Amino acid sequence: MGASGTTGNALLHRLLALGEPVRALTRTPHRPLPGLPGPLDQTAPASPRPAVMEVRYADAADPHSLRAAFRGADRLFLTTANGPAQVAWETRAVDLAADAGIRHIVKVSAPAAEPDSPVAVSRGHHAVEEHLRASGVPYTVLRPYAFMQNLLRLAPGVAHGAVLGTTGDALVNHVDGRDVGDVAAAVLTRPEPAGRTYTLTGPEAVSYPDVAARLAALTGRPVRYVHLGPAALRRELVRNGGLPDWLAEHVTEIQQLAVTRPESPTTTVAEVLGRPPRTLDAFLRRNRARFQP
Repeated sequence: MGASGTTGNALLHRLLALGEPVRALTRTPHRPLPGLPGPLDQTAPASPRPAVMEVRYADAADPHSLRAAFRGADRLFLTTANGPAQVAWETRAVDLAADAGIRHIVKVSAPAAEPDSPVAVSRGHHAVEEHLRASGVPYTVLRPYAFMQNLLRLAPGVAHGAVLGTTGDALVNHVDGRDVGDVAAAVLTRPEPAGRTYTLTGPEAVSYPDVAARLAALTGRPVRYVHLGPAALRRELVRNGGLPDWLAEHVTEIQQLAVTRPESPTTTVAEVLGRPPRTLDAFLRRNRARFQP
């Protein structure tokens, strides 16, 4: 699922590089999937086996499309966009997958996926995780921290010399979505004990003032961190960032989580993949043009 999204598309590329047969699910099967056709982004030699890819229509809000899309598959990568309907969509997808005979579900969750989490989206992920555990289907849960790809949303502010946030000097974990895709590919294609949960980060936790300093060095232009209170950041994200209310609230809650629960990197990506995770500096260099005015 989510073949055009950050993690789903990264996983798709990795599975194709490994020569694995894969069914890519998307609401827009008539449109080219990001990065295809073309060279695959990979960190290991491609398999000599030819890759086989099907592209199928599927919409998380349409159970009939999911039922058809799951038919004949044995492993499912479960991810949907964060939002008010996410719990309903994902719990129904778990039920449909169980009915279809899926034998392994890899679900993308979130940090602090607890029933009393201060982050509403994380409370929702906890509910889906509990439903998955009760389904009887073998599963793996991936809990990535903030995607480095989300830093691209800072580009309009960087063009005006500012990075807005409410974290202060608190350290924040980021992870490259491609590493999440690589971990998902590993657990989908290797023998995997059921019930594991992997918390995924990059190799370092970095404060937003440090991110601003790195962007200044990268672009050769002044970029400073501007600290806002939670309410002020929420208003800014809605009024000038164009985010819907729930997403502005989510971004603010995630940033506040870094303040109330100090973050530090894990070694999980390296342990699963046998290589270091991608770095923030490498990600920023790769996307340098996106931060230029």
